[in-house]
Amino acid sequence: MSVLVTGAAGFIGFHLSQALLARGESVVGFDNFNPYYDVRLKEARAAELAKNPAFRMVRADLAADGAFAQALADPAIDRVVHLAAQAGVRYSLTNPDAYIRTNIVGHFNVIEACRRRGGIKHLVYASSSSVYGGNDKLPFAVEDKIDKPVSLYAATKAANELVSHAYAHLFAVPATGLRFFTVYGPWGRPDMSLWIFTKAILEGKPIPLFNGGEMRRDFTYVADIVAGVVAALDRPPVAEGKRAAHRVYNLGNHRSEPLMRFVELIERATNHKAILDKQPMQPGDVRESFADIEASKRDLGFEPKTTIDEGVPKFVAWYRAYHGA
Repeated sequence: MSVLVTGAAGFIGFHLSQALLARGESVVGFDNFNPYYDVRLKEARAAELAKNPAFRMVRADLAADGAFAQALADPAIDRVVHLAAQAGVRYSLTNPDAYIRTNIVGHFNVIEACRRRGGIKHLVYASSSSVYGGNDKLPFAVEDKIDKPVSLYAATKAANELVSHAYAHLFAVPATGLRFFTVYGPWGRPDMSLWIFTKAILEGKPIPLFNGGEMRRDFTYVADIVAGVVAALDRPPVAEGKRAAHRVYNLGNHRSEPLMRFVELIERATNHKAILDKQPMQPGDVRESFADIEASKRDLGFEPKTTIDEGVPKFVAWYRAYHGA
């Protein structure tokens, strides 16, 4: 049987597809290769995946009528991992329509296609730590309220969780939402802080530090995230009494790290000193993220292994190799 991975040419989707292929799965990728960032990076990821004959890519848009349902018509597909989304908090300030189209309409098209086709054992989908909004309680736990998002991106992800719960309750579509915490690593996105900082430091340009750099993040290495996704995929939820077959988990490193320590590790890995450009807090940002992963440990056996001391140099080494530097 096969797994369909949306966003397979994206950062996490690429790594997940590699992991599934490595354990002998057949993978159908689904991606629209949109130009939110350099499409050449997505093409390079797709080319790596295409080296494995057990992988094939469907190039289509989730929000287009019938596109996903057509891909899901393959009877060999029995599980879906839905990672495709319009990412980024700041981009949503100027391009809100992209978030409604991709994150709301796209997610609906995925889960509705799963319902209509039937036979899908499990739908795993990407949520985000952004859903916690301006919550003051730390660490963030899955039981915390998520009714006060501070960005449109966060609001779309919270909406996805609500829709998924409704479909699990009404139509018995087993689904698991995973709240990712600041994922980083090789093949990452150019709009993420690690890429932005590494590029600027190597080029001798200033790095933007919002809130003057007074931020903390639960940085989570991509291999740990992928291990959590695979563990979730292998454990479809079941309905228990009035509880629907829907679960939500945090996938984070359970370490809230100062942003400036992250910068110092990039400096060390590049052997260059950063030029700091301290800026005010940006709309939609939060000062701190910190994952409570007790439920993920208990139910999924999730155990993140990679510290930023190990992960940041791995990214910098990949970045240099990718750019021939």
